Amino acid sequence: MLKTERLLLRPWREDDAEELFELARDPKVGPAAGWPPHASVDESAMVIRDVLMMPDSFAIIERATGTLVGAMALKHPEISEMARPGEAELGYWVGVPYWGRGYATEAARAAVAYGFGELGLTAIWAGYYEGNERSHRVQEKLGFEFQYRRESDVELLGEHRIEICQRLVPQR
Repeated sequence: MLKTERLLLRPWREDDAEELFELARDPKVGPAAGWPPHASVDESAMVIRDVLMMPDSFAIIERATGTLVGAMALKHPEISEMARPGEAELGYWVGVPYWGRGYATEAARAAVAYGFGELGLTAIWAGYYEGNERSHRVQEKLGFEFQYRRESDVELLGEHRIEICQRLVPQR
């Protein structure tokens, strides 16, 4: 569990499914990150069980209200196309009602500190699809640096996109 001034990053629970569905059904959220809007609470429950309940994956909770606002994860090399051993890939999204509050940056900063400090990672990767300026700004604020761009098949959406891949190393 990670704490910031306004947020709590905690492991996912199956009873998060209803709140997850309310955020993840919005077509402005998932497609920007490469996944389709959720169609039901049952689908959200399945995503929690099959995708989000992995090591170093967190529900982002607003501390003042206890409300789910998004997701944050450090994906290890076995499930990341970017990360090599000793590294991880940062993934994140925040629901539309919470856009513009700096929550993604605040949560990502905590995840990066955890990755370098607790996990001893040598680098953290992050990517965003061309045109996703919100995600680009989060990475920019944290100091991620451009490494390469690649053509990427977004299988869950049946699309082909350009992905910008960036990397952050610990400050010495």
